[in-house]
Amino acid sequence: MCHMTACSLFSYVAIAWLKVVPLQSIRSRVQFFKISALSLIFCVSVVFGNVSLRYLPVSFNQAIGATTPFYTAVFAYLMTFKREAWLTYLTLVPVVTGVVIASGGEPSFHLFGFMICVAATGARALKSVLQGILLSSEGEKLNSMNLLLYMAPMAVVFLLPASLIMEENVIGTTMALARDDVKIIWYLLFNSSLAYFVNIANFLVTKHTSALTLQVLGNAKGAVAVVVSILIFRNPVSVTGMMGYALTVCGVVLYSEAKKQSK
Repeated sequence: MCHMTACSLFSYVAIAWLKVVPLQSIRSRVQFFKISALSLIFCVSVVFGNVSLRYLPVSFNQAIGATTPFYTAVFAYLMTFKREAWLTYLTLVPVVTGVVIASGGEPSFHLFGFMICVAATGARALKSVLQGILLSSEGEKLNSMNLLLYMAPMAVVFLLPASLIMEENVIGTTMALARDDVKIIWYLLFNSSLAYFVNIANFLVTKHTSALTLQVLGNAKGAVAVVVSILIFRNPVSVTGMMGYALTVCGVVLYSEAKKQSK
């Protein structure tokens, strides 16, 4: 909720005051419904992803997240009838197989956490497909910054009650933490500000390179997150788990190469 609040404020400043891009208005109720649905799916992916971190280490969470290309390919086919080259589908096998191996060899495996994390991954893939449809549909096309301007406040509306219900006395807890260490407020502000710049960076990378490059960079981030998680949090990782992670990363790299060749 803090992230989306920051995105709402920064988006308004960037578009209304700084005029980085022209302001685009919502043209129809259908378009409003699409943005609302996109925002809700985004919230589901974020909430489920965060809940899964209660039960799974970050390293395993990232390995499951690496299967996003598989779900993206499935949703793209079902919703837009877009087919990929057979080689692209073939490279998804090690991506999924690696997670299966990692699941069997993960010392901290938790079934509920695993299921919630898979649901979050599917929601994230569905969001990317819906976002692509919304950004490219004729007559209702929005650029990424304007889409964030409208999507972020809707996300706040969805996440505010979720925060109050799922996080008992969250405001009181935050104030108590701030009294003990005021730096927590600066951590929240800095972290929330980064959320906006992450979205802007995604927009700029996609604009000046391609969505494929963005995906490759995202996969690299996932691999780095696994290593950093192990180093910082000292998560126990078995040899089988590491083999699974390695196979998943290799599959993701092959998938990206296959996509590049198909274009």
